[in-house]
Amino acid sequence: MGFAQARGVTLSGVEGRVVTVEAQCSSGLPVFVVSGLADSACRQAPDRVRPAIRNLGVTLPQGRWTVNLSPAGLPKVGSGLDLAVAAALLASEDHLDPDLVSRTVHIGEVGLEGEVRPVTGVLPMVAAAAQAGFEEVVVPVQAAREAALVTGVRVHPVRTLRDVQRTYEARAAGLDPGGQLPEPAPVEPARLPDLRDVVGQAVARSALEVAAAGGHNLLLVGPPGAGKTMLAERLPGLLPSLAQDDALAVTSVHSVLGLLPGGDALVTTPQFVAPHHSASMAAVIGGGSGAVRPGAVSRAHRGVLFLDEAPEFRRDVLDGLRQPLESGEVVIARADRHVRLPARFQLVLAANPCPCGGGNGRCICPPARRAGYLSRLSGPLLDRVDIKVAVQPVARADLAGGPGEHTEVVAARVRRARERQARRWRGQPWGVNAQAPGSALRQGPWQLAAADRRPLDDALDRGTLTLRGLDRCLRVAWTLADLEGVERPRYPHVRHALHMREAEGVKAA
Repeated sequence: MGFAQARGVTLSGVEGRVVTVEAQCSSGLPVFVVSGLADSACRQAPDRVRPAIRNLGVTLPQGRWTVNLSPAGLPKVGSGLDLAVAAALLASEDHLDPDLVSRTVHIGEVGLEGEVRPVTGVLPMVAAAAQAGFEEVVVPVQAAREAALVTGVRVHPVRTLRDVQRTYEARAAGLDPGGQLPEPAPVEPARLPDLRDVVGQAVARSALEVAAAGGHNLLLVGPPGAGKTMLAERLPGLLPSLAQDDALAVTSVHSVLGLLPGGDALVTTPQFVAPHHSASMAAVIGGGSGAVRPGAVSRAHRGVLFLDEAPEFRRDVLDGLRQPLESGEVVIARADRHVRLPARFQLVLAANPCPCGGGNGRCICPPARRAGYLSRLSGPLLDRVDIKVAVQPVARADLAGGPGEHTEVVAARVRRARERQARRWRGQPWGVNAQAPGSALRQGPWQLAAADRRPLDDALDRGTLTLRGLDRCLRVAWTLADLEGVERPRYPHVRHALHMREAEGVKAA
């Protein structure tokens, strides 16, 4: 009775962890023991694998089988280790080459008839295998194109355990196992909403351009029908395409959630995520009672998180945004582990001026209720919002005016401003103005002259602006200068930035 090892991968949030599956049979009563902090789905792997191996025409010896999942202190979740367990069992009886099996990562769920089924999170799993130095990966054929997005690994697509057996026989003989990647499914190119569709709203359109250029958070307050949602939906079209590393991170999140678009290609466009105001903390921030799953903030990584009717969201959900807005990640604490999820997003909040909407001066809310409505958005949260805009109702004069600029025209200006920021912050851990630390803007080579900075200093002295607010105004001022194409912000840029933060009709922070 032999011993064999196989490699699999389990997920911790959106990060893969390589697992060594050890299988050994010893004398004793016929039983399968799975050790190594496996959850219920993982502990049931022998119940699926044994019938599959029997249907392969292979009989495992009777005895006490022990399957150990190492490292034993790492929680194992899901059914993605089934294929690794099957490979270890077969290799322990020399039905597969034990040496080749130990140097190969196996990902997939095994059915009772021997079929190998896809699981979610294949991309981060294969990326973890490549980072650990493995060059051979066996995956279900349905996930082969997703796995092939990772460079440096050779993907072996299989449909059944019989295909796994043939693959190892060919590799042991020094032959090419074959197994071509499936053809990608045809995908219609995404059509983003055009900014030209927004009627009027020159001030809000300008604020949207500034937010896109510098990566700033945005608050839109106005009556129903003014165009707040239309404006927010057009923000992703103004943002540049994702860089390779960011695209891999965003695609990994979608892979874990099972939300990859057709064609199994990298997600290269900034995502627009708009959860309903009844969403729970786990749905927005991430978490869950079992395996930790990414929330809406991680789905919006390097994209836009839009909270429509923001005051209607639960207070704990809104305040839960404060930490990822600062750090760019979510840390979910459990008794046995800490899970980090990416969450570097642009926040766009939209709200009515009062519960009834108050459009065109027709508010019927009592004064106390009207005053308390926007106060549901806490001061610490609003202090992290760079730009606040009072969106006015559309007037007949706006309808008579011509249409505004196309998204492509505005996106070109945004792209040029982003290029200026990339040159300025070259060599720094941040790339856009919204991520620049306040200390870098208040001192050193990027410090503004006292005369140019005077509006912010006065507001700070009056107590109407916090130090965090001052830093965010400086960031917006730099973005205004980048859009204008000048080297440094001057007094008008700083004054404009302060005005955008203290828009009339919007709760100041």
